[in-house]
Amino acid sequence: MGTPKPRILPWLVSQLDLGQLEGVAWLDESRTRFRIPWKHGLRQDAQVADFGIFQAWAEASGAYVPGKDKPDLSTWKRNFRSALNRKEVLRLADDQSKDPFDPHKVYEFVTPAARDFAHLDTSPDPNSRSSLSDPQEDLRELLGDMVLEPLPDEGSSGLAIAPDHSQLLLSPNLDNLPNLAPQENPLRQLLAEEQWEFEVTAFYRGRQVFQQTLFCPGGLRLVGTTADNRTLPGQPVTLPDPEGFLTDRLVREYVSQVLKGLGQGLFLWRSGQCLRAQRLGRSHSFWALGDELLPDSGRGPDGEVPKDQDGVVFDLGPFVTDLIAFMEGSGHSPRYTLWFCVGESWPQDQPWIKRLVMVKVVPTCLKELLEMAREGGASSLRTVDLHISNSQPISFTSDQYKAYLQDLMEEMDF
Repeated sequence: MGTPKPRILPWLVSQLDLGQLEGVAWLDESRTRFRIPWKHGLRQDAQVADFGIFQAWAEASGAYVPGKDKPDLSTWKRNFRSALNRKEVLRLADDQSKDPFDPHKVYEFVTPAARDFAHLDTSPDPNSRSSLSDPQEDLRELLGDMVLEPLPDEGSSGLAIAPDHSQLLLSPNLDNLPNLAPQENPLRQLLAEEQWEFEVTAFYRGRQVFQQTLFCPGGLRLVGTTADNRTLPGQPVTLPDPEGFLTDRLVREYVSQVLKGLGQGLFLWRSGQCLRAQRLGRSHSFWALGDELLPDSGRGPDGEVPKDQDGVVFDLGPFVTDLIAFMEGSGHSPRYTLWFCVGESWPQDQPWIKRLVMVKVVPTCLKELLEMAREGGASSLRTVDLHISNSQPISFTSDQYKAYLQDLMEEMDF
């Protein structure tokens, strides 16, 4: 007969008492609080010892057999965390996993008695290979191969794809574990710089006069019908002359004045996990995140586009958080559509179709992320398809999709 799988709490207490795993230690004399190293696998200073507790539990639970199974850091960490999260006598007291010098988490037993009776733990502890996970935590753990900050050597901003992962993960002490790099995340390509495109739609007094979808990794500038300075950053998007669209002469003149006031443009670009905007001309502009079909004019604008500095108009972090909650049944669909009211105040007291110039900007990759969530629905077994230009469609389950999103969140700077 094989050796029975140990229970995680008595096993963990014994490891803490032995003190042989680096960074795994009691923090108080009463032995109720303890720390666990929690370094991300893509850090340049990652060492084998940083993942010792996760590997040790994987071996003890039978989920990993050295020499037989392929090492999988993200799965080890996820299964370890999930096993602890299921224990009611234990709670996460302090999450310092983002600490740049000493990433770790602090757990504590709710009472000293809970620790003393840990060896009597009889609660279900499914096998690590198929253990259930907290989907929000999984999203942070499994999308970690995405870089959401400017790469220092290239100086470029945006959701850039990291270079060779093995160079980020493997150090001389990891040469004996050549396959520690996380599994490739299919969402990385969807959010890659060359895939970032915008669908721009313009309305004059509620009438659609322009729509174009374009790739513009360096951002875009909404400009009027006057000559544009093409030495400025961002791809110019020229809004059409109102002459061929509006019959009211006075309205045409007003729209023309607004377009002229755009000057060098309304500049929108991506920086890290955010979209930023800046007004380069005289026409004031107000913005809001709304539904794709209609701006939410009842609640007012989210802000005015600043003139002398840039301002954040969209943050990927809250979007992904809301997307996870939506997949878990919150019923609230995350917003990703930017609406700009140009040359006038936001249409809070009257229908938006009365405004002279309204522009809708849809980041198509975010639209695709929401569509994938809707495909998966509440069923963890339903598959969703990811369609990326110049590649074959990729299919994965709803649970896998949530896990990839969790990993994305781990890399974000909130």
